[in-house]
Amino acid sequence: MIKLDDVDRRLLRRLQTDNRETNLDLAAAVGISPPACLRRVRRLREAGIVRADVALLDPSVAGTHLTILVEVMLERERLDVVEGFKRAVAAEEAVTQCWLVTGDPDFVLVVRVPDMDAYERLTQRLFYANPNIAKYRTLVSISEVKFETKLPI
Repeated sequence: MIKLDDVDRRLLRRLQTDNRETNLDLAAAVGISPPACLRRVRRLREAGIVRADVALLDPSVAGTHLTILVEVMLERERLDVVEGFKRAVAAEEAVTQCWLVTGDPDFVLVVRVPDMDAYERLTQRLFYANPNIAKYRTLVSISEVKFETKLPI
């Protein structure tokens, strides 16, 4: 991991807000020359600090109107069971986030599906077909209060 200075942090804040800003505008905004800006941004990408440049879509465009949070408890907490569940989750397109957590659940998932029928099919594949799932709890989102991809830096 590279050490970040104030200029790097200013660049990262700008890139998190709009990564389509031109190099000239970005350099001017953070107070460095365009060549220095280009080198720094390239360094941040090569170091993996900037993981990806993506477009954030409106979920309704994709037809995934329903957001569901799922707490998953495993029957056993062996490494092979945990790794097997991670692989199964990674293969599910509807699972947009998966977190291995401390506390009562072992995992917390964020699932985006068009409707409850699609979610029920996912539960059949991911939970009921897996003998290592002790139980799961579903929390259906009523409305999105805050969704932010920017990290405080």
